[in-house]
Amino acid sequence: MKTLIHWYFKALEGVMVLCLAAMCVMVFGNVVLRHVFDSGINTSEELSRFMFIWLTFLGAIVAMREGGHLGMDMVVRRLTGRTRWVAQMLSQLLVLACCAVLLWGLILQHGINVANIGLVTGLSLAIVYSVAYLCAASIGVMVLVNIVTLLRGKDLPDPQLTDAA
Repeated sequence: MKTLIHWYFKALEGVMVLCLAAMCVMVFGNVVLRHVFDSGINTSEELSRFMFIWLTFLGAIVAMREGGHLGMDMVVRRLTGRTRWVAQMLSQLLVLACCAVLLWGLILQHGINVANIGLVTGLSLAIVYSVAYLCAASIGVMVLVNIVTLLRGKDLPDPQLTDAA
């Protein structure tokens, strides 16, 4: 199972690298075309925006695994015993609630996203925002694992002390 999880996150990182590389090439190419030939490729602008959306959501998943999101761990580290457990459980429940709200909003917005298309590429926005479903589900599963860990009486691992890669 750990191997599968490892390769899942490696695949996410690979897609992020591809998105970033493609964005750099398209944006740089457009800059050169505009300054040298006084023209540009409209498709590359829209695709760059779409890839930035994917990069953001995939980055949120990877950052969650690595403990890279903004947090109040400075306060939680100073807590001990029951107060630390309560603070950790409360934070995990809040993140789970945020994932639920994101997923609910995506479900409500799904019909609109299917009907809307990119003006230049013609891509359905449902494809563009499908990565948000993956984000909500992946972070939600990580949080559920953390909640089970807390309920078993174990402390959550410190992301700065563990190697997530």
